[in-house]
Amino acid sequence: MKMQPDPIRVLIVDDSALVRKVLTEILDKDPRIEVAGTATDPYAAREKIKQLNPDVITLDVEMPRMDGITFLRNLMRLRPMPVVMVSSLTEQGADVTLNALEIGAVDFVTKPRLDVQAGLEEYAEILIGKVRTAAKARPRPCGPERIMPETIRRYSADAVIPRRNAAERFRTTHSLIAIGASTGGTEAIKEVLMRLPADAPAVVITQHIPAEFSLPFARRMNGVSALAVCQAEDGQQIVPGHAYVAPGGKHLLVERSGARLHCRIDDGPPVNRHRPSVDVLFRSVAQTAGMNAIGVLLTGMGDDGARGLLELKQAGARTLAQDEATSVVWGMPGEAVELGAVDEVVPLGLVAERILGLDKERNASERVECTGTDHE
Repeated sequence: MKMQPDPIRVLIVDDSALVRKVLTEILDKDPRIEVAGTATDPYAAREKIKQLNPDVITLDVEMPRMDGITFLRNLMRLRPMPVVMVSSLTEQGADVTLNALEIGAVDFVTKPRLDVQAGLEEYAEILIGKVRTAAKARPRPCGPERIMPETIRRYSADAVIPRRNAAERFRTTHSLIAIGASTGGTEAIKEVLMRLPADAPAVVITQHIPAEFSLPFARRMNGVSALAVCQAEDGQQIVPGHAYVAPGGKHLLVERSGARLHCRIDDGPPVNRHRPSVDVLFRSVAQTAGMNAIGVLLTGMGDDGARGLLELKQAGARTLAQDEATSVVWGMPGEAVELGAVDEVVPLGLVAERILGLDKERNASERVECTGTDHE
């Protein structure tokens, strides 16, 4: 008889009795999860962690006596463990949550809308998925090469962007880098952007993130990168030395107008249960940039981006995936490897270096082709 795995033991830390009650009721409905206990503030949580030895903590960002960030920083230093932050959907909440991901939190959810019963079912599915994913994670203290996960379901990019023959060879001056990531990718993307010089090729980025978080995320990346990083706008021209982040809640596509590339923002249906979707971005880049593109798939649970990366490779692009050793959960990159979509599997710390190397190889190859043509 097959043994059932032990349930995931969760400690809920929140100063709101109502939020603690709602989160407990949601998590207790899943037989794979057990709410081991609750705590009203970090001091009580510290004692409960010693007593209960939970597998995962859900942690409110704002609490009395000690804020969630200070507690998280102490926890990651003394006893690293999977933490899912519970955040408000405000710009301030977004900044604090992104800070928590830098410190070592695995993931985050927004606070439940207690006044909207209809939305609780979808919220419950998201919360349960993120807690289960967090339980598989290998949390690390803040620092380089710290990455994380997410949960996904299948739909096709056909719903947003139809298939076209992507075998054309595009004559453009510059490469285009397309990066996709899921939960925890905020830190993985930061690691890559910090290592790219100001004269690097243009970068388009899809990171699974709520609408309220994408602009603060883009601003944070702009503050640490030599590139000019912004949230993408519809019709915006894509130029070297710049990085364009998909707005949360919308798909980012790349369109061509002659030799120029532009961002297109699309409200189409979720793909792989995500909007923005990595598959949607990658397919559009395959169709508009072809062999001039470099596709990069970073950490994340599920398979969003795997099929899109294959389309990029089939269009002549070079493709990279983050390796398992530097991924907390090797979902999306692993799926891409299984599909045969990946040219090179590299550790996070070398992704930027390989991007620049591949761009240099492409430019050298173009020069050889041009020289050969001149001598004919």
